[in-house]
Amino acid sequence: MAIPFDPLDPGRAEFWLRLGTAILCGGIIGLERQLRGKAAGIRTSILICLGTQLFVSLGSSFGGERVDPTRVLGQVVTGIGFLGGGVILSKEGAVIGVTSAAVIWVLAALGSLIGLGHLLAALVLTVATVGLLTGVELLESVFRRLREGATERELDRIDLRE
Repeated sequence: MAIPFDPLDPGRAEFWLRLGTAILCGGIIGLERQLRGKAAGIRTSILICLGTQLFVSLGSSFGGERVDPTRVLGQVVTGIGFLGGGVILSKEGAVIGVTSAAVIWVLAALGSLIGLGHLLAALVLTVATVGLLTGVELLESVFRRLREGATERELDRIDLRE
């Protein structure tokens, strides 16, 4: 059985483009997580993105009428859920790590895009992901300050001399 297109051939430029894109996308998101001290840092993020890219590239490289590359995608989604579930913890009545688990899910989606050859889309979505992670945190801190200010205004209205 001949392989019509082999994205895993290091002699092809496509191999190196996919490899570099997976490392870049995983590294950018991983850097943001590393700087915040989160569970999945640079190495983990790169490996998730790269590993997913490799599995999806491998699955899509087989030819023939009985081959279904979407089965690999389905298994990636299922398997990455297990990995993401490992970073979710309950601590003092609060659930933490849900954002890290969601980032792991996005990293696998980016790796899947790269594995299927959608490199530009993966780069754009990487920038959007980092923008969401940083932008929403800034918005949350503004809301936190407004809420604290509202509490202080309410306390100022109470006359404690009575």
